[in-house]
Amino acid sequence: MYTIFFTHKNYFLKLLLCCTFFICSILNGQEVLKNFEIQYSKLAPNTPERFEIAGKYAQALFFNDQQEKAFKILNQNIQLAEQKSDGKYAAYLYAVLAMNHRLENNLNESKQSLQKAKQYSNQTTDQETKGYVSYCEGWLNVRNNEESKAVKNFIDAAKYYEKSPNSGTILGRLSSVYKELTSIYANWDDYELQEKYSKLSLEVAIKQNNPNIIFDAYMVMGYLYEQQFTLNQKNIYLRDLSEKYYLQAINTYNKNKTEILVPSNLSFVANNLADLYLRFYPKIYREKALYYAELAKDISLKTNQAAHLASSYGLMAEIALEKNDNKTAKSYLLNSLKIINESALNDQQTILSIYESLSNVNEKEGNFTEALRYYKMYISTYKSIYDQEKIQFSKRLEAQFEKERHQQQMVRLQLESEKKEQQIQLMHSLGVLQKQELTNTKLSEEFQRKKLILSQLESDKRAQELTISKQDLKLSQLENKSRNLDLVHYIKELNYKNKINKYYIILIVFFILLLLFLFYFLKQRTKSMKQREDLYNLELEKERQNSKISTLTALLDGQELERARLARDLHDGLGGLLSGTKIQLTHLNDKINEQVKPDLDKSIHQLDGAVDELRRVAHNLMPDLLIKYGLEEALKEYAIRMSNDQLDVDVQFLSYTNSLNKETQLFVYRIIQELVNNAIKHANASQIIIQFVEDFNYSITVEDDGKGFDVNDLKLTQSAGLHNIQSRVEFLKGTLNIHSELNLGTSIEFQFPKI
Repeated sequence: MYTIFFTHKNYFLKLLLCCTFFICSILNGQEVLKNFEIQYSKLAPNTPERFEIAGKYAQALFFNDQQEKAFKILNQNIQLAEQKSDGKYAAYLYAVLAMNHRLENNLNESKQSLQKAKQYSNQTTDQETKGYVSYCEGWLNVRNNEESKAVKNFIDAAKYYEKSPNSGTILGRLSSVYKELTSIYANWDDYELQEKYSKLSLEVAIKQNNPNIIFDAYMVMGYLYEQQFTLNQKNIYLRDLSEKYYLQAINTYNKNKTEILVPSNLSFVANNLADLYLRFYPKIYREKALYYAELAKDISLKTNQAAHLASSYGLMAEIALEKNDNKTAKSYLLNSLKIINESALNDQQTILSIYESLSNVNEKEGNFTEALRYYKMYISTYKSIYDQEKIQFSKRLEAQFEKERHQQQMVRLQLESEKKEQQIQLMHSLGVLQKQELTNTKLSEEFQRKKLILSQLESDKRAQELTISKQDLKLSQLENKSRNLDLVHYIKELNYKNKINKYYIILIVFFILLLLFLFYFLKQRTKSMKQREDLYNLELEKERQNSKISTLTALLDGQELERARLARDLHDGLGGLLSGTKIQLTHLNDKINEQVKPDLDKSIHQLDGAVDELRRVAHNLMPDLLIKYGLEEALKEYAIRMSNDQLDVDVQFLSYTNSLNKETQLFVYRIIQELVNNAIKHANASQIIIQFVEDFNYSITVEDDGKGFDVNDLKLTQSAGLHNIQSRVEFLKGTLNIHSELNLGTSIEFQFPKI
């Protein structure tokens, strides 16, 4: 009885997404705009970072009603970007400019900006920029009602994004592509491809770990399977999938209440789930249907969503009627009527259904006065809808009256004809009497005269009969005309009804197109807001990394300078002193007696050991071979120096092209040195293997056969040595992996990219 509220669910879904867009703008627009303004002002002009921020800052200005300033910033930065040899920045800024011009309905400017974006896109090898320009072209084609071209553009954009290296914006842009494709295939009723891109959008949303996007993805998936199930209600699996995704959307909301930007989304999902339980599940699910309908009601009241609230009351009324609880059902129906009348969704057909339902409920209760009142309101509303039919009915009455008037005229003519015939008969009788009385001549004259009169009367009679015949013909024509008029009125009535249906269809199509446009507009705003947020977080993280790298660089440079100073001091100072002492003792060796000579030889031998140890320490502090001959020779010399009878240190280089700069070679050397020293000090290893592999990146592995350790032991993993190693690896933008088992040895691998 009350399913009228759910014939517009697709409308409510799109309206809901539009509301989401505008609320997000209100909540975050000014804050994001301020953050972009601060970042933009801090960056130096004509730099890549400034160009990236300029596009996002311009979009933020545009969506906060500062279009003039947005266009000014874009044009300023485009002039600078066009001077760069790499066209990626100019292509990106022209793409943003094209979309902004399209939103302003400046079609020629939008087309010209897109051509410029494509021109500069051909001058760069950056795949993400090429993908963004293809996405921009598809976005414009959708808004120009060229969806077939848009599909090709979006698929090209997805291919470019898949080839791009990971970045802070790649997932957000890929998600936007999938959402656009989902929307197009939904519009085409291609459920297979709609399902495909909805799932891809959900996967990307989960990777982004944004509860708002995940909630929206679950909501769209639930609605998708509900649509498919309504077309094929024998496939219960589709129904259960719809329930599953609706429940996942609600669970996502409950786990992230403080982060969900649009709480009214929950009322939409709850209404859909309640409707699903009510219409397509057994009666044992009525309690669940009532629970989610009440949940939708509570959220709608909090978020002031009239459409959702009316739907929830409608569901609750239908459940109450199933239980024969007419009083409760009546209360819900009255609330729905009040909400519909006060909201912008003043649908006369919906109001007509509510009046009819209220009339039926009051009739069941025996309240015939109220039933009659609502029935009169139903009739009044019905009349307001069908006034045009009343006009056609009035025209039919006028035609009927004209027909009756012609019939009366025909009867009058028939009476006059009968009167003439009686007069003729009387004249015949008089002629016979006069014929007998008149004499021969007079009788003959009178007879001739009467005969003439009779002839004239007969002529009049024939004329009268001819007139009657003409009247009959005219009456027949009038009857035919009346029948034709009735037929015309009937055809006009049919045409009117068809025209009314056509108007309804046109109106529905218009609203669907309007909602599609608003939906696209919403997605662009949502994407823009997400991009701004991601960019802001990326910049913050970049600043933290830069600060950390700067601190670490200063620390490591200081360490290396101190090592070099100590090495020089030890070699030039203490080394020279020990060497001089040895020379003096050697000269004294010839002048002393034989008893003291063994002790002196022993002292000279100890000095030789001290000098060797000093050289080893100086080499460790600043390896000369590394500076002169490179990393490979330095590590091989280091392995030979560290090897002894109890320890074998082996170095292996695979595909090494000696392409590292001196600074990076020194970092790698220090990391390996620290790892080998740890293995010697803590692992009691008998063999250490150092392997250096150059491929797409650099991979270094240090393995030992020592006693190993528990990698989950926080005291070991948080030691100063491992912390220093981790810091140096992070400086190289690499990763560190530790694998160790007790009594089986340790394998430590670190990788870093080629610069």
